[in-house]
Formats: sequence, C-alpha cells, structure tokens
Amino acid sequence: MASIRLERLTKKFGKVVAVNNLNLEVRDGEFIALLGPSGCGKTTTLLMIAGIYRPTEGNIYFDDVLVNDVAPKDRYVGLVFQSYALYPHMRVYDNIAFPLKLAKVPRKEIDRKVHEVAKLTKIEELLDRMPGQLSGGQQQRVALCRALVKEPEILLLDEPLSNLDARLRIETRAEIKRLQRELGITSILVTHDQVEALTMSERVAVMHQGVLQQYGPPDELYDRPRNLFVASFIGDPPMNLIPVEFKKTDGKPALVTDSFVLPLAEAWGEVLGQMDQGEFTLGIRPEDVRLSTEKEGNALLGEVFLTEPLGGGTLVHFRFGEISFRVLAPREIKVDVGDKLWIIPDQEKLHLFTKDGLSVREVGRQDAH
Repeated sequence: MASIRLERLTKKFGKVVAVNNLNLEVRDGEFIALLGPSGCGKTTTLLMIAGIYRPTEGNIYFDDVLVNDVAPKDRYVGLVFQSYALYPHMRVYDNIAFPLKLAKVPRKEIDRKVHEVAKLTKIEELLDRMPGQLSGGQQQRVALCRALVKEPEILLLDEPLSNLDARLRIETRAEIKRLQRELGITSILVTHDQVEALTMSERVAVMHQGVLQQYGPPDELYDRPRNLFVASFIGDPPMNLIPVEFKKTDGKPALVTDSFVLPLAEAWGEVLGQMDQGEFTLGIRPEDVRLSTEKEGNALLGEVFLTEPLGGGTLVHFRFGEISFRVLAPREIKVDVGDKLWIIPDQEKLHLFTKDGLSVREVGRQDAH
C-alpha cells in the first residue's frame, strides 16, 4: 500500500484554475473522500493522482517518491469510473481479466486472480454473463473487480455510486467500505454526495472552486465547520443560516433580526463582545433545536408554516418575515400548520460566522496562535 502527499497542487485549463494550491496528505491504508459540488476540482485532483492529468504546478508523492513524471500504467493505481466503462462485447470474466492480459500475466495466474476478486465481491456466478445482462449494482462490482485484480496500491473511485438507485447505493456503499477495510488499500472517493463521503471515509476534504475548505474526520466537519461554505454543504436537512446583528437588549446579549430577537447565553455574549464587528451569520442545525409549548430559557416564539413528515421525524418550517427556519422534531411530537411554539436552540451548538464567512470559533483559534 502507499501514502499520498499533494504539495501546492495546481491545475489550470487556459485561464480557468480547476485546482488551486492544494495541500493534502492521505495515510497508508486510509480511506478519504474529496467532497464538493460540480466544478469544485475534485475529479481533476483524482485524475492528477492517477497520472491522466499533469499538474500545472506542485508535486504528487506516493510514499515520499515524486511521481509527477511516472506514467499512469506504472503508478499501481486502480481507477473506478462513474460510467463503469465495461466492454459490452466481452464476458464479465474477460472484462475483469483485461488489464492482466495487457500486462501479459500468465493464463493460470489470471484465472486465479479473477476468481479471487469475484469471490471477494460475491459475483462468481456472473463471470460468464455479458455486461448488458447485469443490473447497475452488478456492473459496478465488475468495474470494482477490474480495478482490484491488478492488486493496486491505491484505489481511486470517481462518483462510483451515482448511477445506482437509492437502496442499491446504500448496499454498495457498505460493500465498498468492507472491501477497503479488508484489503487495506489506500483509497480516495470523489463524490458530490455528503452522505457517501461522511459514511464511507475516515476523513473528508471539502472543496469549493478549486480550493480546499476543510479536511478532517466527518464529526469535525459536522460539529466544527470552519466557514460558511462547509456549514451550508454539510448536513441534511441543511443548517439554518440567518444574517443577524449582535446587540445588548435589556442589558443581555442577543442576536437581532428585523423579525425576531434570540437571547444568547452569557458565554456567547463575551465572545462576540470582544470582536470588532456587530454583524454575523447565525447557523443552527435543525436537529439542534427543541420545540415547546412553554417558554424555556433562551427561546423565540414562532408559528408553524409547513410540516414535512420524514418517517423518522418531522421537518417543521417556521417563517419570520423573509427568514425561513427549520426544526427537525421527533416523530412523537405532533405539529400542525398554524401552531405557535417556542423554538429553543441548543446554545452550545450554535455556529456564528463573521462577515468574511469564517467561523467565530476559527477566528478565536487563529487569534490564540
């Protein structure tokens, strides 16, 4: 297996900067995800690691060995594409065996390896079928086998589950994670789906417009987003993000909009009072809020505008003028449109962002250094 290190990695297509000064490291045997919207540079990064694209600037290291000039076929990388890229005129067996035949591996060795990976992915009974006779999930496993049969040191997965239906996506997600752990292959998953990234990988690199926004374990991205983009991108249902002004009302700290006043805990008042600005963006995750018929602590009163039953809970929508506010309520709580309820955020789980979009916690950490 191999570790990966990207240093100041940049890729330009003419005047378009697809990846901008990316620094990233992947530990030997680790499974990480590159997460972001279309056009953020995640696939371009993957293709540079594979050797298909050459960096405009910066370096790529495998186990501290510079590989910028190493040909793709010599990088010991397995690549799985979104489209599966199977040969329709070849049996499953021959699709899997193809890279070994190209490498002139002896026939007996090819047969052993093909059956080995087929058993690993539970598709042994499909080896004599044609790709057109397979379901999407089966085709994805064949593509995965073709990447694994070369015994790569690094496995690169480019949106591998995008073409699968929701149920099959969950099953295949678990299967890929199981295989990666069993084989211990250093793996990088490219996806725009935060659920895939957060459930499958040990660390997630969130990218936006070619720039790395945050890199860390899933819990860290969820609990401590460094900026507004990460806060808005991670979480489902998405975080409530509301422009607010920090003020003292009746001598007590509060966040104020034209439509409501949210009292703050004293600890937040001390933090915000030390900053040289009064305008912020408030972030509250819908699941970090309680609803009550009676006022408790620092709360605000709202009228239910819309409800969305989600099976495991109910997404309750409130509206304050132009401001929408979502609360994820337990399914046991019965809520109807028009109900007036107290909204009680967990003050320890509030997020506040500066005018530059940085988390107030992040600014405090930078100031401490």
